[in-house]
Amino acid sequence: MVSTVIPFGPQHPVLPEPVHFKLKIEDEKVVDAIPAVGFVHRGLECLVAKKDFVQMTQVVERVCGICSAMHGMCYCMGIEEMMGIEIPKKAAFLRTVWTELHRIHSHLLWFGLYADAFGFESLFMQFWKIREKIMDINEATAGSRVIISVNVIGGVKRDISPEHRQWILSTLDEVEEALRDLEKVVYEDYTIRKRTVGIGVLSKEKAYELGASGPMARGSGIDIDARSLGYAAFPDLDWEPIVEYGGDCFARAKVRFREMLQSIGLVRQAFQKMPRDEEIAVKVTGRPEGEVITRVEQPRGECLYYLKGNGSKNLDRCRIRTPSFANFPPIMSMLIGCRLADVPVIILSMDPCISCTER
Repeated sequence: MVSTVIPFGPQHPVLPEPVHFKLKIEDEKVVDAIPAVGFVHRGLECLVAKKDFVQMTQVVERVCGICSAMHGMCYCMGIEEMMGIEIPKKAAFLRTVWTELHRIHSHLLWFGLYADAFGFESLFMQFWKIREKIMDINEATAGSRVIISVNVIGGVKRDISPEHRQWILSTLDEVEEALRDLEKVVYEDYTIRKRTVGIGVLSKEKAYELGASGPMARGSGIDIDARSLGYAAFPDLDWEPIVEYGGDCFARAKVRFREMLQSIGLVRQAFQKMPRDEEIAVKVTGRPEGEVITRVEQPRGECLYYLKGNGSKNLDRCRIRTPSFANFPPIMSMLIGCRLADVPVIILSMDPCISCTER
């Protein structure tokens, strides 16, 4: 049979990300897939030679705007561990609130793109309309809609007033109600199920073998979530990882939908259990020295930071491994054997973030 090589990306209506796939096609079946990344390297990790360890907090937030709060928190956690800094309890709860808000708006962004991939433009707009409410919360509490820059070494730089807390809780009630209205469409719509159920199947064994992370792993029945490590305020909150067992695109979508509702509950819990004291940061003295690895759960999966300090104001090394990079091997295995028409949906089910992958 004659095979054809079809380029997918780096610019594609369904995947406007700078990643390129070479798809080897026989008839309508994908028999091989080769990814090519490296279009937008920005040299952010190399900036440790020019920016001191305090300034690097703002640099790492620009790795990816959608999960900037997680990047900033993971970096600060590493520096704090190296320097033996214990942040105030209230700061840990505030970090949890902002990171869970980021998880919600990241998943809402993904659902909008997912709906657009099916041609459901109205559903796309509805998800992004809901997302605007979360962005308004970010702007009101941190002064910015995307890169909120609230994490500092030793805690956070802003507090959330009681008035803002009530408004946030009221807004989240509206968000939850709007999501419940769309739940039936996401779970039961004929077209969505036809395009996702049984498509891009990743078995539990294969997901484990290839190192899948985040909803990619949990959608295949692997009970893994970096929040279980107990950072920030998660040890004080009642929650458990969201797991589905279908292993297909539909299962990964269900994981993300359920996680949005869970994150709303986590924010409510955090406000309820947040300490009343006013301290949100401690004074930082000294400079980091040693090596440390910190891990947090981003919307797409586990993010890992390796930091090495030498006792000066500049770090020796800042190495970041993001979840999208870890999820490339699983996505390649799912593409082989699929229909060409299913390629965009399968790749989108990974929720690729090339900004995170290429730094």
